[in-house]
Amino acid sequence: MITSKGAHFPKEVILFTVFFYVRYTVSYRDLEDIMAECGIAIDYATLNRRVAN
Repeated sequence: MITSKGAHFPKEVILFTVFFYVRYTVSYRDLEDIMAECGIAIDYATLNRRVAN
């Protein structure tokens, strides 16, 4: 079960970024840039923690 308790972003944003990272082989920094273009400021280290969980 995926939990987003204590997360600073909505569950949909977290799931989207994890899906995007796994489906398309992009780096965390590239994914950070992609999300910035969508108007979501998220750090690559946060993405790393979310994918690892």
